[in-house]
Amino acid sequence: MVTIKDVARIAGVSIATVSRTLAEPEKVSEKTREKVMKAVEQCGYVTNTLARNFRRRRSNTVVVLVPDISNLFFANIIQGIEGVAHQNQYRILLGDTQQIPERERAYADLVSQRQADGVICLGRNIPFTYRKGRKTLDPDWPPFAMACEYHGEIPVPTVCIDNIGASQEAVQHLLDLGHTRIAFINGPADSPLCDDRLQGYRRAMKRAKAPLNSSWLTSGDFTLASGYACTQDLLALSQRPTALFCANDEMAIGAMQACRDAGLSLPGDMSIIGFDDIAFAAYTHPRLSTVHQPRNRIGEQVMQLMLKMLKEGGAGETRLVLPHALVLRESTAPPG
Repeated sequence: MVTIKDVARIAGVSIATVSRTLAEPEKVSEKTREKVMKAVEQCGYVTNTLARNFRRRRSNTVVVLVPDISNLFFANIIQGIEGVAHQNQYRILLGDTQQIPERERAYADLVSQRQADGVICLGRNIPFTYRKGRKTLDPDWPPFAMACEYHGEIPVPTVCIDNIGASQEAVQHLLDLGHTRIAFINGPADSPLCDDRLQGYRRAMKRAKAPLNSSWLTSGDFTLASGYACTQDLLALSQRPTALFCANDEMAIGAMQACRDAGLSLPGDMSIIGFDDIAFAAYTHPRLSTVHQPRNRIGEQVMQLMLKMLKEGGAGETRLVLPHALVLRESTAPPG
């Protein structure tokens, strides 16, 4: 029977190091972890993970709350989370919440039931009970972090980009092309992220002294259908815009289809720029200009943040802002 001594001998490390690597892989170096795991695989050593986790009161599982699992935007974030989790012998449990508070709380309750160790939220809701107007983290909450979205008041550990700056750059690109009648199709009004993107739009328009027409401001729900419907409304205006800035790529792609169905050419009659740089953005016709978010890196960083919280036994108050980039393709051009 293969024992932990055999693993230590093959890896060339101490028994204590093998034990530490298997129990708390985040506490050893990557080089040591690779040596030990290679030895484990070579000799076929199997640990009693369930018994070990019961002693440590750990499940080695992190719940990831996804507001809409069918939305392509989240795929790369989840991939980044899972990659780091796997490297550290953690599993992730995906919860497709549809932004329904009861579903969010049901998944979050798995932590109190000792079926999970922490919660990563990709949506805008906090899945725990808290007093309205609260400005601090609740010490009774389990390890909790957010990715992309963030809370407007409570300093939840978060990984995101500069949404104000990114939106301002996207609108500035349209202004630089000569557009002044620029509409904005935003996301849900109760999202701090969408508030920031609206703020970026307004900053760029005010700085350029471009008209801020309230009829050019509309909101969807980040879906293709809502982008299509919002664009139909904008095209029905007596003074319709010559350019659209959309708060995500799916709405931008829906907007492109609405313009085509109305007989408009892109970008001759209408320029469109999106946000996120999902894979489909490079395959639309014309290819979609957009803001690139490093989604895989966001996932990796939020899982690293979660591991740090689990290791240190408490929630931090960290906001990590990653760089974005403007990706210019063929869907934007000077007004015709």
